[in-house]
Formats: sequence, structure tokens, C-alpha cells
Amino acid sequence: MVLILMAVACLGSLPWTLGAVDEGGASIPRYNAGDPAQARVPPVWAPGHSPEEPSFLLGSDLLGRSVLVRALTGGGISLGIGLAAAIVAVTIGTFYGAIAGYAGGVTEAVMMRIVDVLYGLPYILLVVLLAVASDAVIDEHITRSKERAGWMVERVGELSGRPIEGIASAEAWLSARPEVRERLRTEALSEIPPRQISPAARAGLDVATLLIAIGGVSWLTLARVVRGQVLSLKNQPFFEAARAAGAGPRRLFLRHLLPNLVGPIVVYVTLTVPQAILQESFLSFLGIGVKPPLPSWGNLAAEGLSEVNPYKSNWWLLAVPSVLLAVTLLALNFVGEGLREALDPKRAKNREAS
Repeated sequence: MVLILMAVACLGSLPWTLGAVDEGGASIPRYNAGDPAQARVPPVWAPGHSPEEPSFLLGSDLLGRSVLVRALTGGGISLGIGLAAAIVAVTIGTFYGAIAGYAGGVTEAVMMRIVDVLYGLPYILLVVLLAVASDAVIDEHITRSKERAGWMVERVGELSGRPIEGIASAEAWLSARPEVRERLRTEALSEIPPRQISPAARAGLDVATLLIAIGGVSWLTLARVVRGQVLSLKNQPFFEAARAAGAGPRRLFLRHLLPNLVGPIVVYVTLTVPQAILQESFLSFLGIGVKPPLPSWGNLAAEGLSEVNPYKSNWWLLAVPSVLLAVTLLALNFVGEGLREALDPKRAKNREAS
């Protein structure tokens, strides 16, 4: 019930919280709308709230934006990234583990050694590297700085009458000719202008990059689990009978292997979603994941941390996203443990025996 309430409140309200409002003649997202004159107003139910102050159910932030609206938007972003990353991880892990277990032999050995190598690398480091690398790729796509540098190298070669290798050689030639350098830079910007991208599109690219980075390194455990289940199922009489009847690899996987893998996969999804949400919140807290002004529970907690001090503690800015994140993660873990108890036949046999 907690998860349903959280999903309906956060994901269901996204069309409203992401919708545009008119503020000062400009159209801005609702989650980013606020009056700086109403900054740091405590929640209407808090002891420090004055009747003369504006009424915010969960208070306002340092720019006068509603913490409730930003928390709902951040929850929708965090839950969406967690669910999408879990789907990516489950898809990769299921097919990778199933192919390894079904193929066997050298193919299985090579594929699982790759998993072992990836297991030996720090998980968070991989996610950070993927997120940073993707940010660099997106920035280069927008700025086109490498294309512009290559164009300048070609032009310097034409002007100097000799081959130029690399931007360093071009800069060395241009250092003695500042007027030529400025003219070439102006021409380069005219020939290869930066690509225009809206803030909403950039935010969408950041979110997509983050969920792919998290999902792309979260499938290792599931691959091992699925591989073990497939090895066990291959030796069952029903699988041998299907193979003897002439069933092809696709039918064997879709009709005989995959239905018997649903239990472990469902359990893994419920345990992967909170892990993905926590990783997203951690990266956003560090400033690598979802970037302001688009909120997530992670960057909302990062913004609220600096507002907790001995002089005047605006505690609601840290408490609201932290409590929502903690409650959601606990609920997801409880659901995952319950499903594990219900779907794991070994646990069921142990309960019956006891």
C-alpha cells in the first residue's frame, strides 16, 4: 500500500508537476516556479511557521519553490529511473545468463569469466565512469569542439603551406599570428556552429544516460542466477522430452526455460529497483546524476544538507526527501523479501518441514 501510494503520488503527478506555468511572462516548469520573496518558509504545520507567512504544506526552498511539488517531481524521476534501470538490468542479465547456461562449454566459460572480471571492478566506479563519459559525449555532440578543432588544423595547413599534425602544432603556428587565430576561430564558429538543444531535452538525455549506466552494470548477479537455473533445468526430464520432440532453441527458451525463471526474475526486480533508486540518489547527491533544476530525491537532499546549520536550521529541506527515500526503499525491500519467501521453493519446503 505504501508503494502504491508513493507511485500514484509521484509518478501519477508527473504530468502536472512537469507542466508549464506562466511566471513573469515566461513559461517555466511547475517544479521550478517560485517567488524568491517566499524563500525558506517552514511547513504550515511546523512550530516555526508564522500566520503572516505563505502556506506551504512542506515548506519552500531557498528560491521560494514548493518543496511538495519538487519532492513529487523528484520522486517520479527517482522511481522512474529505478524501474527503467531494473528493466534494463533484468533484460541483459536474463538473456546473458540464459545464453551462457544453454550454450555450455567454452562459450559459457568465456561469458562467465567476463562476469567475474566485471564483478571485480568497483560497482560505483563503473557507474560514475559511464555517467561522466556519456556527459562528455553529449557535451561534444552539442559543442562540436573536436570538429571545429579539426577544421582549424586543416585551415592552418592550407595557410602555412605545410602539413600540420594535431591541434598543438596548429596552435604553435597561430601563437605568432593572433589576428589570424581570431579570424579562424570566427570562421570555425560560422562553419561549424554549436548544436542547439533545449533544457528539457538535455535533462531527458541526462536521465536516460543515468538509467542506462545504472542498468548496464546491475545485471551481473541476475546473470549468474539465471545461468545456474538454466543449467539445472537442462537436466530435467521435461526439457529433454521437449528437445527430443524436435523443439528448436527459441521454443525451448520461450516455452520451457523462461516460464520457470519468472520467480527468480521477479524477486530480483523487486530487489534491484531499490538498489537503482539508491544509486541514482547517491550520484545525484554528488552532482553526477540528475542535475538541477530538475529535482530528484538525491539532489534535493544535497541542497537541503547545506541548510541544516546551528544558526537557523531549515530542516524540512533535508528531512522531506530523506524520509520519502527511506520509506520507499524500506517498502521495496520488504516487498522483495516477501516475494522471495513466497516464490522460493526451497524456503517453502523449509517452512513446511519446520
